[in-house]
Amino acid sequence: MERVEILKPEKDEDTGLAGAIDRILDKGLVINADITVSVSGVELLGIKIRAALASFETAAKYGLEFPSGTNIDTGAWKEATVEKETCPQCGKRVQVEELLNNSCPWCGWVSASAKAKTAVKRKAVA
Repeated sequence: MERVEILKPEKDEDTGLAGAIDRILDKGLVINADITVSVSGVELLGIKIRAALASFETAAKYGLEFPSGTNIDTGAWKEATVEKETCPQCGKRVQVEELLNNSCPWCGWVSASAKAKTAVKRKAVA
């Protein structure tokens, strides 16, 4: 007799409003709209809308331009322009230099290069 395995649908962890907002900020959302009002073929009003919704990190990654007069010299913008990598243990985004040379500040994962540097320092002290 053949055993039949019943597959049940799995629920994603990132469902709901919080997951949708996280995805939009991570990937970015761009809205382009051209609206025209015309009567008898004569254009009376024309509106062009260009809007982008993204996190600072995503905006920096894709080089989005901000309107003139926007102050982007903030700490959040400077932090977003630093290259980041996903920690292999906890999945959080961490600055590449910190992750490779030290450890993950979230879970404590240590890279092989950081372990090698620590071992070399221990040999030098001994």
